[in-house]
Amino acid sequence: MSGIDWIFPTPTGLYCAAGDFYIDPMSPVDRAVVTHGHADHARAGHQKVLATTQTLAIMASRYGEEHARQTQAVNYGEQVTIGGAIVRLAPAGHVLGSAQVVIEKAGQRVVVSGDYKRRPDPTCAPFEVVPCDLFITEATFGLPVFRHPDAEEEVNKLLRSLLVFPEKTHLVGVYALGKCQRLIRILRDNGYDTPIFVHGALTALSDFYEQHGVALGELVPVTTESKKATKGRLVLCPPSALADRWSRGFSDRIAALASGWMLIRQRAKQRRVELPLVISDHADWDELTATITDVAADTIWVTHGQEEALVHYARSCGLEAAPLALQGRDEESAA
Repeated sequence: MSGIDWIFPTPTGLYCAAGDFYIDPMSPVDRAVVTHGHADHARAGHQKVLATTQTLAIMASRYGEEHARQTQAVNYGEQVTIGGAIVRLAPAGHVLGSAQVVIEKAGQRVVVSGDYKRRPDPTCAPFEVVPCDLFITEATFGLPVFRHPDAEEEVNKLLRSLLVFPEKTHLVGVYALGKCQRLIRILRDNGYDTPIFVHGALTALSDFYEQHGVALGELVPVTTESKKATKGRLVLCPPSALADRWSRGFSDRIAALASGWMLIRQRAKQRRVELPLVISDHADWDELTATITDVAADTIWVTHGQEEALVHYARSCGLEAAPLALQGRDEESAA
């Protein structure tokens, strides 16, 4: 359809025949290019993996140093030749180390967005617009209803709640990679310098961000004893911990959850979230449509989320567009 026949979807994932590699493959392959460290994109068991230094370090932290037989770290903008393709990585603005994959062959350019956002994020490099012939975009929030507010406004809601309810522990569900550190950094930038309590599942990646230059301030691991000292304080935990036995140790608490899905009230009710914080690490509808305009591609492929609405939008703009319907992506991951 695009006139580019050297990249196409397969049951294993998106395959670049020009370089004989897969992008974010869902099962072990000989050669993989990985966009970022979230588990639905970065899997163990590949023979060779190319990614940013940060993404490779995240994979090593999660899966062990032997997660791949061979790894190749590349900086943003650095060009490498793989088979008959020239490949470089461009910032995606999703989490630390996240990248778009830019592939060129015979004067044709394809950009695979991976997960991305265009909102300011003090914890990672901002999204870079890369003009191309074929743009393969995610669409986690690919419906017009998803127009996310400013993240700082949502953080101010949390800060106001702390002032209004100083006797309550504010238990905030955050994804371990990206959302946790972004929320902390925005809190710090808005003057919240009080130590923040964190669930044990969040400490390793928060330490990782610190090691890569993202200052998070004082973080206090939650223990059985320290739970008694959380009155009027912030406690960050994985979203799943909001409903499990761990959270019952906080007797007087307000449950919050930071996610783009909190725009949907029913989702907040289902998870018994009293303070929904609409903070997304994915592009919303306006960001998705603006990006389609900005990259000036003739052809748009849409994957990972609400595909049909964005395909319809692209076609209404006179572009060729199609859904890819790749399997194995977790829509809740780091949303």
